[in-house]
This record gives sequence, C-alpha cells and structure tokens, in this order.
Amino acid sequence: MDNLVSGAVPILIGLAVLALLVFAALRLGIRFVIRRLVGLVFVIIGVTFITFIMGYFAPGNAVYSQLGQHYSKETYDQLTHFYGLDLPWYQQYLNFLGRLLHLDLGYSYISDADTVWAILARYVPASAVLGIGGVVIAVVVGVPLGVVAAVRARTRVDSTVQGVALVLYALPAFVIIPIFDLVMVWLHSQGLPSLAVSGWGTLDTMIAPIIIFSLSIFAYYVRLTRSSMLEVLGQDYVRTARAKGIGERMVIWRHAFRNAMIPLLTAVGPALAFAVVGVFVVELLFNIPGIGAETLAAITQRDFPVVQGTVILLAVAIVLMNLVTDIAYGFADPRIKTE
Repeated sequence: MDNLVSGAVPILIGLAVLALLVFAALRLGIRFVIRRLVGLVFVIIGVTFITFIMGYFAPGNAVYSQLGQHYSKETYDQLTHFYGLDLPWYQQYLNFLGRLLHLDLGYSYISDADTVWAILARYVPASAVLGIGGVVIAVVVGVPLGVVAAVRARTRVDSTVQGVALVLYALPAFVIIPIFDLVMVWLHSQGLPSLAVSGWGTLDTMIAPIIIFSLSIFAYYVRLTRSSMLEVLGQDYVRTARAKGIGERMVIWRHAFRNAMIPLLTAVGPALAFAVVGVFVVELLFNIPGIGAETLAAITQRDFPVVQGTVILLAVAIVLMNLVTDIAYGFADPRIKTE
C-alpha cells in the first residue's frame, strides 16, 4: 500500500503543477513562466547543495545509528555502499541530482525499506491540513477584523481588535497548548464536553491544533490588513469615490480593499508554502504525525535524504506559491503587468 501511495504522490503533484503552469502561461505569458521555471531549477540546486554540504560535514554517522547494537563490519560496508556513502562527496551529490531528475529522492538512512517519497506521503498530509487550515482560518477571521479596525480607526472597536490581536501575538503556541491541555483535562474530569489533547485523524483531534495554530498568526493578518487599509483609505481616489456619493460599503470593499489586497497576497503565498512542510511545535506538543516533527527527528538521526526531501518540497512550494501570488496580483489589480 505504501508503495502505491508513494508512487501516486509524484504523479498527482506533477499533474497539479502542470495544470498551474498551463494556467499561468495563459494568464501571464510563456516568457514569465519560463523565467520562473529557470529560477526554480537554480533554487533547487542551491538548497540541495547547501543541505548536502551541511549534512556531509556534520558530525556523526547515520549508518552507525541505523545498526546500533547489531553493528558488524560487513553489514556496515554493505549499507555504506548501498547508500553510496563510500563515494567522494561530489560524486554523491551528482548521483543525487541524477536521481532527482527522475523524481527519485532515494531511501531513508534510518529505515532502508522506506523511500523518501513514502515518508513524505505518510507525514505531509497531516502537516498540510494543519498548516493550510490554520492559515485559512487566520486569514478569513483576521482580514475582516483588520478592515473593521481600519474603518473605525482610533475608536474602541479599533483598540479592542488590536488589543486582542496583540495578546494572541504575545502568546506562542508552546504556552497556549499546555494551558489548553489543562483545561481539557479538567473538563473531562468533570464529565463536561472536551476535545482531545493529542492524536490526529478525527474531528475532535483536529479542531484544537488547527485553531491554536491559526491564533498564533491571526494577529499578523489583522495588523497587516489594518495598516494596508489605512494607507489606501487616505488616497485621493477613495475620497473622490465618497464625494461622488458611492455607498460606504462599495467604497470600502470594491475600491479600498481591492488595492489593499496586494500586501496581503504577498504575505499569504509564502505562509501557505511554509505550512505545507509542517508546524513542528504544534505537531510535537499535540503528538501529530506530521512532516515537521519527522524532519526534526531526521536531523537528530542524520537521516539527510529525508531532510533533503523536505527542503526540496519547501523550495518547490515557495516558488509555486509565488507564481500563484503573481496570478492573484493580476486578478486583484488588472493594471499590474508581469511582462
């Protein structure tokens, strides 16, 4: 089953990327897409080389960690040859790039029965749901509140919204989660409705991690939206629209907010990309089987193929989300030209 899933993941990702590139070419032009693809190649080469060099010169030995008490010279030599670790560093890196051209990320050093694709397929979905769900909730709730705070600037509404946002911004997830755990344990002991404090896969285990993660970034979108809207509301064309008798709701949402979206789009794109590769603090404290916690374990165990796979996934996600952001710029403001 794992082999089937790991084989389907690159196919599905490839189809999704191809569809995005075709749409981008139609919307933005072929030259723009080609430039982004060339940039993607250099980004992947750069991040893989840096990750490889850091792993190559890091202290310790992954094969020793894998064998543990079952170490023998013969087995050690076999595994070292299997992973290609007996080759010069430049040959190891060129071999990695050659496999990458065939979408082959290699095998885990810790579990040689697992490919990196299988590990990503196993852990990325939970991280993607957690991260993307949290970002979406933070944007859906934070952006309208930021608009309200800007429209009613220097009033009690503005002060209340900003005060709540600052409090949540000052409380990191590793502070909120233990408090949440204590509250849920107390509710459960009193026979009252409560949510799960660990695990993943059911509704009651997914609600709390997603909401708590969204609270940690909610304030950022409130303050960004408020500052962007205040800047736009002071522009001449907004005052002109009001002087023409256009309704206030139309002025706010059609004229002001549409132009204030540009900084928001710039912020949301990378946030979604980073969310794909996990929020390891939330994953760790909620015991969620996500790629963030798995990557942290891979670093401590010197399982560098898994680390490289995660880094490549992040690099591709950032480049693609930047492309999506460029497309969104055109919808938000047709005057923006990419050519």
